[in-house]
Amino acid sequence: MLRQGIAQLPFFRDLTGDQLARIQPLLTEERFHAGQVVFDQGHAASRLYILVEGQVVIRYKPYDGPPLDVTHVPPGGVFGWSAALQRQNYTSAAVAETDSTAYCLSTDALQSLCCQDPQAGAVLLEHLATVIAERLRATHAQILGLLTQGLDANGDCGKGETP
Repeated sequence: MLRQGIAQLPFFRDLTGDQLARIQPLLTEERFHAGQVVFDQGHAASRLYILVEGQVVIRYKPYDGPPLDVTHVPPGGVFGWSAALQRQNYTSAAVAETDSTAYCLSTDALQSLCCQDPQAGAVLLEHLATVIAERLRATHAQILGLLTQGLDANGDCGKGETP
């Protein structure tokens, strides 16, 4: 299945046939069973993942609370972008919610591609910036919801106290 239809994945749109041909040998395919941890928060960030099929949940564990499901990555989605940003460690965990398949691009391969074909690298990084911006908007809304949980319509705390 590897390399079949990568041009249809949103992350690779806008690339030329030559650029896709250059990227294909850099991709590896990984399969995950439902419930399998793809990577843990704090582990070395070494790969960017493009989900081909299945669903993956991204979880963030604050130091003082339980893990939070930040987002659910559908097919075509990108996760593990700490690796592309050259962060040393992943800032969240990824867990397969269903049996899933992803294409992986190592940090070294992505860097090499950007050096060899700056135009292709720019397209991929632009797509990645869009993914990051969307994820941050979704996370902002989720955090706001958690912070306002328990407030009634008048803005009063659920116990009749004032904030």
